[in-house]
Amino acid sequence: MKLYKLNTHTRGCNKSYDADLVLNPQDHPTAKVGDVVEIYSPEDENGTHLLLQITELNEQSKTGRNVISIESCIATAFKMRSYSNVVMQIVNPADVALDSIEITFKDQYMGRSEMWRLKTYLTNTCVYVNKKIDYNDMQIRCQVYEMWSQGERVASGVITDDTKIVFRSSTSMVYLFLQMSSEMWDFDIHGDLYFEKAVNGFLTELFQKWKKLGCNHEVTIVLFSRTFYAAKSLDEFPAHMRDCLQLDYKGRYYEDFYRVAIQNERNDDWCTVLAQLRKLFTSYQETVLRYHERQHMHIPHATNSTATQGNFLEVLNISLNTFEKHYLDRTFDRTGQLSVVITPGVGVFSVDRELTNITKQRIIDNGVGSDLVCVGEQPLHAVPLLKFHNKDTTLTSADDYSLPHWINLSFYSTNKKIAYSSFIPRIKLPILSAVDETDVEESERNFLSCNQSEYIHNSLFDYDAYDEQIFQPLPAQSTCSLQRVVRAKKTSVPSFETYAYRNNDWENLTPTKIPSLRRKMSDPDIHHGTSGMLAALTDATNLSESLASEKNARRTIVSIAPIVRPGRALINPFDPSHVTIKLTSNRRRWTHIFPKGPTGVLIQQHHYQAVPAKATPAANYSRQLQHSTSSNNNCNANNNNENDYNNAAAGEQYDQVSTHSLMSLSKSIASQQFVMGEEKVDFFKRRHNSLLTATAAAANVPNLTATQAKSYLWGATGEQEWTPAITTENGNATGKHMKPIVEVDHSNFGSSPLEATTPEAVGKGKIIIGVDWKSLSIPACLPITTDYFPDKRSLHNDYVISDYTLLPDDVNLDYARSRAVYRKPLSTEEVCKEIVSQRLAQGFQLIVVEEKPSASNGCCSTSGPGCALTSNQCSTVLPPSAETRKEYLLSIGRIFHKISLTGSVITVTGYRPRHPYPPINVDYRYRFHAPQHETYEISGVNFTTEKLENFNWNHMDLYICTRGDVDYPLMDSLKYWRFRMYLLPRENMVNKIVSFGSQRCDIFTDAVVDNTREQIDDFVRLIENVSKLKRQIGRKARQHDTPTPRITEKNHNLLNAPQQSINVRSKLEASRISRIFPGTDAAAAAAASNAAAGVIPRDDQDDGFPVDIKFSANITLAEIFEAMKHPITGVGYFTQTQSLPSCTFVSYDALLWLKARLSNGRHPLDILEAMRKEHMICHASGDWSKPIIAGFVFYYVVQQDKNAKDYAPPLNDYSAFVNEWLEIEFQGCSFLWHDEPSPSEVPNFLRDTTAPQSWKTKRVYRQSHLEIDVNQKSDRMEWGHVKHHTVMQPGFAFELVVEWVTSSGPIVSDLISGWMRKAIHCSYQLVSVPADPMAEPFTKKSDPLRGPIFIPLCVTFLPDGAALFDEFPEESRADRMLFLQEAILARFGFLPCVLEETNKDLPKEYQYVHCTGNMFALIRCASNKNQVESPSRQEANVTRCVYGHTNNTNVPKKVGFLWAWNHMIPNKKWKALTINNSENGELFQLKMLKDFREFCSNSDQRLANFWANCQELKRKSKKFEYNNNNNDDSKNI
Repeated sequence: MKLYKLNTHTRGCNKSYDADLVLNPQDHPTAKVGDVVEIYSPEDENGTHLLLQITELNEQSKTGRNVISIESCIATAFKMRSYSNVVMQIVNPADVALDSIEITFKDQYMGRSEMWRLKTYLTNTCVYVNKKIDYNDMQIRCQVYEMWSQGERVASGVITDDTKIVFRSSTSMVYLFLQMSSEMWDFDIHGDLYFEKAVNGFLTELFQKWKKLGCNHEVTIVLFSRTFYAAKSLDEFPAHMRDCLQLDYKGRYYEDFYRVAIQNERNDDWCTVLAQLRKLFTSYQETVLRYHERQHMHIPHATNSTATQGNFLEVLNISLNTFEKHYLDRTFDRTGQLSVVITPGVGVFSVDRELTNITKQRIIDNGVGSDLVCVGEQPLHAVPLLKFHNKDTTLTSADDYSLPHWINLSFYSTNKKIAYSSFIPRIKLPILSAVDETDVEESERNFLSCNQSEYIHNSLFDYDAYDEQIFQPLPAQSTCSLQRVVRAKKTSVPSFETYAYRNNDWENLTPTKIPSLRRKMSDPDIHHGTSGMLAALTDATNLSESLASEKNARRTIVSIAPIVRPGRALINPFDPSHVTIKLTSNRRRWTHIFPKGPTGVLIQQHHYQAVPAKATPAANYSRQLQHSTSSNNNCNANNNNENDYNNAAAGEQYDQVSTHSLMSLSKSIASQQFVMGEEKVDFFKRRHNSLLTATAAAANVPNLTATQAKSYLWGATGEQEWTPAITTENGNATGKHMKPIVEVDHSNFGSSPLEATTPEAVGKGKIIIGVDWKSLSIPACLPITTDYFPDKRSLHNDYVISDYTLLPDDVNLDYARSRAVYRKPLSTEEVCKEIVSQRLAQGFQLIVVEEKPSASNGCCSTSGPGCALTSNQCSTVLPPSAETRKEYLLSIGRIFHKISLTGSVITVTGYRPRHPYPPINVDYRYRFHAPQHETYEISGVNFTTEKLENFNWNHMDLYICTRGDVDYPLMDSLKYWRFRMYLLPRENMVNKIVSFGSQRCDIFTDAVVDNTREQIDDFVRLIENVSKLKRQIGRKARQHDTPTPRITEKNHNLLNAPQQSINVRSKLEASRISRIFPGTDAAAAAAASNAAAGVIPRDDQDDGFPVDIKFSANITLAEIFEAMKHPITGVGYFTQTQSLPSCTFVSYDALLWLKARLSNGRHPLDILEAMRKEHMICHASGDWSKPIIAGFVFYYVVQQDKNAKDYAPPLNDYSAFVNEWLEIEFQGCSFLWHDEPSPSEVPNFLRDTTAPQSWKTKRVYRQSHLEIDVNQKSDRMEWGHVKHHTVMQPGFAFELVVEWVTSSGPIVSDLISGWMRKAIHCSYQLVSVPADPMAEPFTKKSDPLRGPIFIPLCVTFLPDGAALFDEFPEESRADRMLFLQEAILARFGFLPCVLEETNKDLPKEYQYVHCTGNMFALIRCASNKNQVESPSRQEANVTRCVYGHTNNTNVPKKVGFLWAWNHMIPNKKWKALTINNSENGELFQLKMLKDFREFCSNSDQRLANFWANCQELKRKSKKFEYNNNNNDDSKNI
């Protein structure tokens, strides 16, 4: 064994030492790049072996002879000392392959398609614990967290095609729901309140773990509860309570309350939040229970519900409503979604069956992690347990349960010790009742004395055969003979006769006595029908009653009710392991996040092994192995149902592991290794990373058949057996030795949660469920792989198959010809990859199966990088030149897609269920109290299951093929990602409030400098930058480089400005003073005093162009045109760019150029229009019909030398041109290029004729193609679209929305952060905003726990209670009120946003955004002139909830504002605006809200003073007009 000396090096300090491992090529003549080597110390052969990959072998970086060098951090981590001797040898990657690896990442958005690309990138690389991975093509940074190989945790290994990669995010969106049920006020066994246990215990520990792991989650914390009212009818409630009441299945009235404590926050330290929660706890119950109390009014008695009766599923659905819209408000600094419910209960919930189905389907389809943390003690039965509402009140009805595998359960217990006992009670005793029920006692005595040997619990026999016989239509008078007829069934499971059937009492039963019970479907995975069901009678208590008493006929009927229920087996929560269910894709959706334990069974790491139980002779296992194989082959052969319940008691081993379980096979193999000796070792060592093995099948069905078709009902993995010995005790509390399953003992194969694999220790162990801290701290993203595909028969019977083919090359050829702008098309292989990516992004998973080479079709399949099946045709059948064929299988729910690529043809085959589930919709009302709100407001929301089969994949695939052509636009139903932004001018007034602590916040209209010109110039510069346009040198740089003295607050006294401040568009309409060039202060002061005197200087030098002379008055159009074309003094052109013709300029530049040179008052726009008509200039698309529009709109010089070498013709296709370039009209600033009379100083709401509210245009938005990968980093073809306002008007917010499907999150993020930096450079800020800023109640797109704050406006401040605007005609008063509100918002720094009008029936709404982007305001018009008040549900509700009204739409609406926060602003930025020298570091945003509320409520007469100032201004203006005899002024606005 050759030894090498070990050196260490630091990466980056020397170019030749940039790899993890550097070695001398002469020492290793056989080594090549990509080889994996094993390094370990010779003294410690059984210790840690480090695996590294040779990434480079070059002569320059060689070490000395027999010396190797590894990176110093790795050496430290693996405790390898410098200059020590080590063994190094090349190993076979297959021997050190990893089964699964967990990778963590932080503060970035990684979509599912990026995860797949990263998996492909990592395949065949070597990794070690804490290795940092930089995937530069995608700009992804992540770190290795944990690795598993052959049932053990390992420190290094090689990622192969078969390795399951689990992605965990340290920056997720986390919803923590605290169930404030009545138990929260109870005491636990240690004397703590359950609330204390939850907050001081669990949450404190959770936040500590977050801090330790460096998590940076975006957290929302909600307290929720259900209040029951003791009332028989709605009439007992006063009118103000009725809006939100709901009725449950027992006829009880209830109301659900949600108190949002923290909303979308990130904190480095969460301890402060705990204090806030404790504060809320003290008053919570009283506030909620007494919420409706009013003086002199009787209210039904209110009680808080127990945890079981609470609104558990509703809470999960509320978070899902936000989570499923993740593509709308995309942020680039977090990935992953998790909802955690913390309950004082024990994990049992009484639920509605329909809502359970919705919740299950939504949680599974959306791939959202849902954790349930119980702080109560763990019960003696399986949990989580959902008990369905039993709406059937007849005697024969039995309770029905469900064990949801889609909830990850944790039990939190404190480490407190009791000196005298380690006993933990696991049952809460009911309060003693005084009634003595002899009946009950007698039946219990009988039960205890019954013959236990005859009562074979959960025995398996054919209930269906019996049921069908019972339900045969018989003559009414005859009685049914109850002899059992057993149908022949191909099952290998023996059937039993039981004592119950020999019981004489059964003969008295007639079908007429037993009502036939129709039940709703219990689980979306169960297909109904009475044929072929293997049912399990598991209601032990009822069965025991029937065994107990022959006299008690009534009880006997009760006992057999479960048998009568058609097509359904009941679940016994006390013994769920005897029920296995048919495997489905839903059941396997999350399983790839679990590592494999030593026995090849997937394990949950927060389950602990306490003690091994009784041993079982190994002989049983050999028999079990044969039995298991035989039963699995023909199990359920005549049954095509999706998800049967099965009882798997085999022979007399009914207490053993289910033979149909996924566990048994691997377990048996494990045990046989000990029985049969070494020849079996290889059999065991083979890596079963799939539960399905493949055989050849028909051509249209992928060659897969399920060998293991059953899974346990309980537990997240479906492979762990529940045992009755589960407890919540902590090992350190009891002193027993418990080891986590993951800390494997090397001497034997370790212990899985259920069994140790040595023959002596096999049997049922004792499991302890702890807290799954890993899932709660770094939640796993939905895995990109799964392993379930239906068998051939099921596909044929239960699925509808459809397929279509795509020929990307042909499609591209057609589109390349017709497309005005050439873009490199995607190759067929890229299209295929992108099609798979899109499905992954929408929640599909790649199905990974273990392939067997099949002789029949002569093709051997190997698992290719990241693809499910790649078959390379073997040379035995075809010549080696034959084209490769790729096949991908994907699934979501019951929808399967097969995408196969053969040569240049892509075939997409879809399998969707023949009997889809009916769509379910639940309408839910609740009250919620968000931060900064003053009351619990009513809201309503719909919970619906999505019809995934309706997604238009064909459209999406063609969109990809044609590279986003306009023929295939992105539609809302395609759920494309979007990032919405407002471009807002930078505002200095904020600084005045934040830095100088200004007491009042209505100072935003005090500055009178009109910087419109600057704003427009900056805007043009920014859009040029975004459009990647450069100017030719024909234009002087703009004057931004030289600082210009601005007239600021210091000159305020000169400007006589307080009256200005009331103007609605003050910035725009204030007396316009152009920028002043560098000069003396005296010049500035002079200009200022001119302004005060009403002289408006306009600086003609300030257009950024080299100026020669002014044109004479009689200059001809042709001469102007020639001057324009001058290469030095003319209008500057853009440099040559694809799809722009040569000599292109923008109309804004031309207008300013003309304005500087025209002297006789001719309108520059008219001159340009005349040039267009004379065919001198034209729109840059070559479309002659487009008139000249002032703004950032492209035109080109038509009369130019066509033979010049740099001549480029226009596209002559207007729609293609507009799809390429952003074109934006400028409005509200025409005075920049044409002298106009100064606007009136009278505020809009007091003018005789009011000015229009917003800019006018036919189209509010336009869409253009967007190249996303501007830095060409990605190895993927990336593109998207940008939707933008068609008009830019100073003083308005300008909206941009980036939309994409075929792009990677980090690359889009890169593009947008580049824009944001450029915006700051151009004196703007680009702020991300939500799709639905106001998030009003009853709206579909927004978070159900978010809502606007209503701020009423005081309208009765005039003396003698006079009404506002009395002096104006009535029809204009509503508009004037709107303009008054708008003027108030302008004072506080709000800018109007222009939106598309969506619903013409609803009252008109005007939305505003603050100049910081931190908050929004909305004004709803009191009336719409052309609108009949429509009492539509939504309008009425929105008004009622937010404006505090009843359903009556004729009630005069309150005047006021809706105020909402921008939750898209990053937390650090949000918290950065802390006001200097304020108490407790008051936030600017909260100060604004407080001051705005005060202003609107007329505190300190602020509103009245504002009104008086406005009236004074109007009076002065009237006097001025009268003196000048100029009455036209007010009309020329």
